[in-house]
Amino acid sequence: MSVFNVPTKEEVSSNNQAIFDNLNNALGFVPNLYATYAHSDTALENYLNFANAKTSLSAKEKEAVNLAVSQVNDCLYCLSAHTAIGKMNGFTDEQILELRAGKATFDSKLDALARLAKNLTEKRGKADQNVIQNFFENGYTKGSLIDTIVLVGDKTISNYVHGATQVPVDFPVAEPLESTTV
Repeated sequence: MSVFNVPTKEEVSSNNQAIFDNLNNALGFVPNLYATYAHSDTALENYLNFANAKTSLSAKEKEAVNLAVSQVNDCLYCLSAHTAIGKMNGFTDEQILELRAGKATFDSKLDALARLAKNLTEKRGKADQNVIQNFFENGYTKGSLIDTIVLVGDKTISNYVHGATQVPVDFPVAEPLESTTV
């Protein structure tokens, strides 16, 4: 059981209250993990600015990275959230399971990206050169490599926040990867 509560709007700073209002307007609710960032007067705004910064990666590419990283880091919250977001971005259930496994047999470019995201996360940034070379051979640039590394860091932050706090998952819970035939 978590010692961390999910703070309500009334329990957070006025700056975070305004962010809660914006999230509620945009999403229809404040995700528990975002609310948990609001235990800090600055972390929620800082994280959202970081997570929503410009990148060379498309929305689908970002979800491929988010799913692969969250699987390696065993973050049920982020796997559940990004499964829902992945579906909103056009991925099928089967494709989402593949991306969680760090591959994408349905798209060679996404496959190179998912493999890199998984490898970077597993090796704590020390990616295998053959994985990086495959990434470049599939049309990515040095800039996209840096953007991917930044996104791995972004997702790892959320994975760690949930890992430490264990706040309740408020998305449809993602099924365990082991129970599938990926």
